[in-house]
Amino acid sequence: MHTIFVRGAQLGILAAALASAPTMASGLFMYEVANDNAGLANAGAAARAQNPGTLASNVAGMSYLPGTQISGGMQLLHSNLEFSQDANSNVAGRDSGTLMEWMPGASLFITQQLDENWHVGFASYGDFGLGLDYENEWSGRYFIQNDELLGLTLQPSVAYRFNDQWSLGLGLRAMYAMLDAQLAIDNTPLDIRSNADGSMTYKSHDWGFGANLGVIYQPWQGTRIGLNYASEIELEFEDAFSPEGLGPLVTNRLQAAGILGAETKLTMNVPQTLTLSLYQTLDERWAVLASANWQDWSNFGQVGVQIDSGNPMSGTADANFKDTWHLSIGTQYQASQQLLWNLGVAYDSSPVSDSDRTFSMPLGSTWRFGTGLTYALDQQTDLNLSYALVWMGDMKIDQEKQLPLNDPKRVSGEIEDAWIQAVSVNATWRF
Repeated sequence: MHTIFVRGAQLGILAAALASAPTMASGLFMYEVANDNAGLANAGAAARAQNPGTLASNVAGMSYLPGTQISGGMQLLHSNLEFSQDANSNVAGRDSGTLMEWMPGASLFITQQLDENWHVGFASYGDFGLGLDYENEWSGRYFIQNDELLGLTLQPSVAYRFNDQWSLGLGLRAMYAMLDAQLAIDNTPLDIRSNADGSMTYKSHDWGFGANLGVIYQPWQGTRIGLNYASEIELEFEDAFSPEGLGPLVTNRLQAAGILGAETKLTMNVPQTLTLSLYQTLDERWAVLASANWQDWSNFGQVGVQIDSGNPMSGTADANFKDTWHLSIGTQYQASQQLLWNLGVAYDSSPVSDSDRTFSMPLGSTWRFGTGLTYALDQQTDLNLSYALVWMGDMKIDQEKQLPLNDPKRVSGEIEDAWIQAVSVNATWRF
């Protein structure tokens, strides 16, 4: 459940009737950004510096890329996320259906060596967000119906190599974010008679800005240690909740509260992150890689809410998020002069406890298993195929809220054997 602490009772009605602000956004970082990192489960990401995809994980890695290099890739996500209600639910309706059938993605990374010390680059990729689409008549429709928050990053970068040991990089990150959410409204007053549901939609977009700062230390040939910091990015979404098919009693109640037609601003912060990675060659064929990562999800869970109506209201919606930790380990095997094999496994802690998990945030701790193959067509061109399985297991969800003119609604159940698969293909060209 989410709590809103504000002046006045009207915003409490907003929380009950329309779902509180964080339930209108499903945020999730993905290490899979249509490059070869998917096959390593993020292991060594901030230290590898093997192709322009390093711009997404440590911009200092450009200093290890000679000449002009371009990487482009495409990715497809598929999931098994389906909620089944249990006997504790008191809302009639079916199960959720598959929440995310297919979700495409793409990336582009370009690096250019200027001289022995300076490198510049540009990246375009999406690593933040998730889209959920529930069945129209599912039991939790009064909590959320459709929920999509997607972020596209555009990042010009520069790196400087001081000597054979130290490199420093800076990337300026511009994120274009889109928020589109909808939930059903119960038009049955006091459960006296049955009426068709209405709906409320909130749709907005915004630009947010931040920076990536990275450093790589190479104490000797074959060993690299990378550290990358990505700052938080503030996003502000502004829109009026768009009603459709609301009954007269519900309409009057929401109008009296100053909600209908009022411009509503939601403010949230894309989490800041810190990643430490190691890349270590063992011999001419084998290398081991590892990463540790911290993400500031507790700040993301504090969402500002401001309603511009005849009686302006403002406050904070608290989703009770907590910071997360990531650990990964992987290996690379140079099977031949042309063929490189990647393998990695990772664990990420959950940003929410079981009691705070919601239908808009069906998140939990995850295991990642990745593998991939890179084949060198010649000295200028590499092709990569990578696969990652993100395993979340069983996730219980139990939500309850009071709707206008109705008894409390409770929907309880479980998402069983939850997983997301990612398949990516990409190519790198060197000039």
